[in-house]
Amino acid sequence: MGRLIRGALLGLLAVAVLGAGAGWAGRYFVEEQGFASRAEEVEGVVVASRLPPEDERDGGEGRLEVLYTFSEMEHSVSNVRTFAEYAEGLGRGARVMLLVDPASPGRPREARFARSQALRVGLMPWGIGLGVLVALGGFAWEVRRLWRSEVEPLRLGALVWLTPDGPLPESRGEVAFPAHYFRQDVKHAVRARVRPGRAPVRHGEKVLAAVVPSQPGWARVIDQDLASVLGWLR
Repeated sequence: MGRLIRGALLGLLAVAVLGAGAGWAGRYFVEEQGFASRAEEVEGVVVASRLPPEDERDGGEGRLEVLYTFSEMEHSVSNVRTFAEYAEGLGRGARVMLLVDPASPGRPREARFARSQALRVGLMPWGIGLGVLVALGGFAWEVRRLWRSEVEPLRLGALVWLTPDGPLPESRGEVAFPAHYFRQDVKHAVRARVRPGRAPVRHGEKVLAAVVPSQPGWARVIDQDLASVLGWLR
């Protein structure tokens, strides 16, 4: 049960982290939409451009230094992002279209680059929604897996004495080993799961386990700690 609770808590934590990320992305989306609705086109003049190395220009970004006039005020701004391939063809004195937000006239954006970004931002809500659905689906799958592996054997399983086919493996993680048991003189082969660092309930060379009818090829080994919690050991 503790493992099930830990798995559920980890799943909820993952959903919470994703929710926080979605909240940040949502605010960014709103800000970008606000910019797109307020921005005005202004013609600027290129003063200088900075380009990445030639082998990084395909799909890369360049920076422009531009002069422009907005609301009868002249502005000189550097580090205006644009496509490197586009900036490569812009020499000193070239004309370039800018998008300027009246609320922040000193932070223009190169129009082509800004509109390309706006298209990607427009897909953000769909990506966020898909991410949330994937996270919820993963959380539900993990809870279901833990329930089937940890709880169902104790609720529905038949208790048997397993005989391991060899020495029990030593590991810090959960391990599975081949074993068998007899019921009505019929030998049944199974794979048995044992929790890490826990001593199983033994009877000589045999170990106590629970076999679920829906998974007859698997068995859940009952360790001494769990047996004590359930009141099976005195």
